Amino acid sequence: MTKFNYFVETRFICDTMDASPRPIVKKNDLIFLRRLLHKMRDEKTRFDQKTFVEKGRDYFYDYAERNVGPLDPTRRAFLKGMIIGIGALAVASAVPVIDYLNQPQIYIKSFPWIILVDTDGNPIKASQVQVNNPAIMLFQYPMEGDITFLLNLGDENNNPIKIPPAEVTIPENGAKYHFPGGVGPSNSIVAFSAICQHLGCQPPEIHFYPPTYFAPGGIPPDFLPPNAYQAAKSLGLHSVIHCDCHGSTYAPELGATVVTGPTVRPLPYVKLYWDSSTDFLYATEMNLHAPVILGHNSDLESFAYLSSYNTQTGCPQQLLSANETPSECYSIVRNEGDTFQSG
Repeated sequence: MTKFNYFVETRFICDTMDASPRPIVKKNDLIFLRRLLHKMRDEKTRFDQKTFVEKGRDYFYDYAERNVGPLDPTRRAFLKGMIIGIGALAVASAVPVIDYLNQPQIYIKSFPWIILVDTDGNPIKASQVQVNNPAIMLFQYPMEGDITFLLNLGDENNNPIKIPPAEVTIPENGAKYHFPGGVGPSNSIVAFSAICQHLGCQPPEIHFYPPTYFAPGGIPPDFLPPNAYQAAKSLGLHSVIHCDCHGSTYAPELGATVVTGPTVRPLPYVKLYWDSSTDFLYATEMNLHAPVILGHNSDLESFAYLSSYNTQTGCPQQLLSANETPSECYSIVRNEGDTFQSG
């Protein structure tokens, strides 16, 4: 066992066994931690302590992002706490760890124009985005860690349905904002923040429930509460986004408006652009009148730029030709698994 693994496991065990009323590892972080430890022990993805000593926090964050998944500000803060212990055990005085950890927030002046690509770096084609895909498909926008659902919405027969523009109400204050509707060949593709607006739970706790569970005569899944199921049915919804942590439910067909609480804020949307000449999809902006991504003061600030972000140009509007592969200003769409599959 490496010093890093020993520290992580010892810290978790001590915290969970301590009877004093202090915070322990959250469920989401525990799931992330287990995945991270598995990757660190895997021969194919072994964590390199020597590189960590040389590069410090940057290597650790990059390792976690590449092998486990996107890092939002909350998860980054969780890892930051672990790095303090790692610094004491693995780095000692060789690297000024504390300096590395004092990372200020950074800002962008405007929303970047970002093309969506697959894990091989090839642009995603709208016509190939699976309708009603039960898998959790995520990309990051507008900055690193801002995880976002990519959904192609359809009916109970998996035919794409047109998602019209809508005025979305924020239950918290009664304010309204405009949702532009879907894009793509059938105007059915949408994107919403994958961070629950209640307390910040993330996939797999919050995920998409496809129309299978809302078809006529359908049986509600055991893990979708009856009140959420009935509320969705009463609104005539084909599908919902539901958070298993505390029960918040959102309607992606209606701009991710709130269906059931306890959340009082809809999920922020990411505006998409579809280039019909190439079938490529771009993330272009967010609505500053909508609720901000949970944990942010503004959707224009975070802890890190996208890895492909061009700080000189700010990633202005640009359309790639059919045979182009982007070298910058892109966001990778990742399949984070199907929560409806057992095992």
